[in-house]
Amino acid sequence: MRILALAGRVLVLLLIAAGIVTAWLHRGAFDPQVISATVAAYPAAPLVFLALHVAASLLFVPRTILAMAAGLVFGIGWGLVWAATGSVLGAVAGFLLTRYVNAGLIDPESMPRVGPILRRAEAGGWRAVAALRLIPVLPHSVANYALGLTRLPLGAYALGSFLGQLPMTIAYVDFGAAGGKIWSGASGWLAPTLIGAAALLISLLLPRLARSR
Repeated sequence: MRILALAGRVLVLLLIAAGIVTAWLHRGAFDPQVISATVAAYPAAPLVFLALHVAASLLFVPRTILAMAAGLVFGIGWGLVWAATGSVLGAVAGFLLTRYVNAGLIDPESMPRVGPILRRAEAGGWRAVAALRLIPVLPHSVANYALGLTRLPLGAYALGSFLGQLPMTIAYVDFGAAGGKIWSGASGWLAPTLIGAAALLISLLLPRLARSR
């Protein structure tokens, strides 16, 4: 078993290395300006991005990757719009999937560690959902599925998800846009980098403030 585990890790590292080498050799095709121009030629590109975002949310893909991709492809303004929209849609999809597929099969009261947190989320409404979203170590998809076990109204859940996810979404969209400028050798990368760093700092400080209150 140890040999298989070691072989699996080596294979993953080799695949990552191959991907890096391939991206470097064909880096011209990954030029952000070329990507943005290609996306602009397809009006349905935002809809494709939103569909991918929802699928990624259901499959435990970190939403930070999608936010950075949005900043890289759509820029800061529209990147933030599509990343925030996709994040909420993905959260709602996971929430509704759990709520209507579970249909009482799993009782949160039977889970000693998760049950109290879900009860507090129900009592706190959208504020509690926003506070949970601000916890950086809590995976996005896990929170979606877990909160689907509660009796939270959909509107309160969506609002809390939007507000709680917004600071980190702003941060990574700006980082993606800044990375695109650096990659293409364009100027103007410093401002989005600083804005992203400030938003990331806020997203890390807000959970402490919420706990203190």
